[in-house]
Amino acid sequence: MLSKTEFSVLNAVRKHPHASQRALAEGAKVSLGTVNTQLKSLASRDFVTADGVITDAGLNALAPYRVDNAIIMAAGLSSRFAPISYERPKGVLRVRGEVLIERQIRQLHEAGIDDITVVVGYKKEEFFYLEDRFGVSIEVNGDYAARNNNSTLFLVRDRLANTYICSSDDYFTENVFEPYVYEAYYAAEYADGPTDEYCLETGAHDVITGVTVGGQNAWYMLGQVYFDRAFSRRFVKILEDEYDRPETAPKLWEDIYREHLDTLHLHLRKYAPGVINEFDSLDELREFDPDFVRNVDSEIFDNICRVLGCGREAIHGIVPIKKGLTNLSFMFVVGDTSYVYRHPGANTGGIIDRASETFSQQVAAKLGIDDTFICEDPKTGWKVSRFIEGCTPFEYHSADEVAAALALVRKLHTCGEHSTWAFDVFEKAQELIDILKPTGRLAFPGFEPLLRDVAAVRDNARADAVPTCLCHNDFYAPNILVAADRVRLIDWEYSGESDYASDLGTFICCSDYTEDEADRVFETYFGRTPEPAEYAHCQAYVCLSSFYWFVWALYQDESGKPVGAYQYRWYRFARVYADRALAAYAELGRAVPQAEQRA
Repeated sequence: MLSKTEFSVLNAVRKHPHASQRALAEGAKVSLGTVNTQLKSLASRDFVTADGVITDAGLNALAPYRVDNAIIMAAGLSSRFAPISYERPKGVLRVRGEVLIERQIRQLHEAGIDDITVVVGYKKEEFFYLEDRFGVSIEVNGDYAARNNNSTLFLVRDRLANTYICSSDDYFTENVFEPYVYEAYYAAEYADGPTDEYCLETGAHDVITGVTVGGQNAWYMLGQVYFDRAFSRRFVKILEDEYDRPETAPKLWEDIYREHLDTLHLHLRKYAPGVINEFDSLDELREFDPDFVRNVDSEIFDNICRVLGCGREAIHGIVPIKKGLTNLSFMFVVGDTSYVYRHPGANTGGIIDRASETFSQQVAAKLGIDDTFICEDPKTGWKVSRFIEGCTPFEYHSADEVAAALALVRKLHTCGEHSTWAFDVFEKAQELIDILKPTGRLAFPGFEPLLRDVAAVRDNARADAVPTCLCHNDFYAPNILVAADRVRLIDWEYSGESDYASDLGTFICCSDYTEDEADRVFETYFGRTPEPAEYAHCQAYVCLSSFYWFVWALYQDESGKPVGAYQYRWYRFARVYADRALAAYAELGRAVPQAEQRA
């Protein structure tokens, strides 16, 4: 084993044969006296020649420090980099004339590192060409949507040795890679003032001893990481031990590392500002490359410019919006006005009719129910809307807000407009069931009995012969904007000709209402106590809507986009309101399944 000083001087000789001692001191970042001493010691061991050339024995001494390979992480969505990341992965963007990941691969090659694995996930096909063009290996991370980047390192854990860990979207203004590295490290840059990044504390020999999320006047993680073999062995063992724990899935690999600082030792490697560039937002990249926005191939920018009649340079202040269960949206500013662009989410094309949505949006705008609407494409579903400042979350337990929201859907239901697109919640649930059956996702105890009960509820509700009307069908808190001037109803993806009670059913099943609170919703909607037949019908649609959204949640989960606690809530409401609705119909003298048949 070499000491760090011995390694530095010997490696400097390798890089600069026949160099002067002064040049070697600069290359090794040690004093001139240290170089003199170390050269004598290295020569006595036949590691260097008298005229300053490394020998075969010297190369053998460096061999344990030779970099084996590099892993480039390219699986994630990079959601903060809206809207460009909605259209293509960040790593394949062209910045200052070069594709980001291609530039990084070339820099690795220049450092003599040819064994490169690119781990892909989101829009993975965009990276496949790299295998032929640069000779890299491609690995597909199928868990990228459900887990954080720990899944990428778990996938390639057998390749972790003396390994560079890189991000596909980093831009290095100088080549930071080397063929020989003495010890494991994390690259860092100094923050003057506050930062939200992972800030580092160090002990002796710049070993990282503490990592905090956020800080000020501190070195923070930025750029490439280097694992040596000892670090890789320890990290892989910890990762394998913890990988299947539910709490591990959302963690960055850096979070796992910082929970084990006592056994996982990385050194801080400092870089001057401007060497390592990570672009967390479009505005940051535009500052680095002023021509980027003008040159990038982006239908989203083209759509905005065409609708608003502006140039690309006028679009600024882009901020992703992390609301909604399916779509990708971001806020942006043109002039002094804020807007929202909605980009249709994956796996929605088969369950959402965009032409139906566009029709309903136009009706809602005409009625003043949704004055945010500007334009939607009826084929693809992208949409531009006005952003309403100062909105507060809708409160299910505010009588005034509930009354205002119910007045909006009542206005919609009675407007006389009819859609040629139907949205029957039970039929839509059946369509999703047909999709899910081959996956085995519905083979759990209780599903078939629940389906039989819901079908019985549907038969009774259909026998009510209630005329259909234009409905929202996604009438719940996130789609109800509460502002100082008024309440608005937005997001019309599931709208269509339906039963009025489907809106009441969705509204209730997305709440935490008790039965009494749900009954007050019916009373508020009608402006009176509902008749027994109306009451049974509304109870039925709480069941039917709950069942649809429960099956929809299973579909989303199977598609890698889980919706969280809503899934259980919808199951319980479907189960409970099936019993309530069938009991209400029984009181009306209707036939309902026998209890023993429903058990």
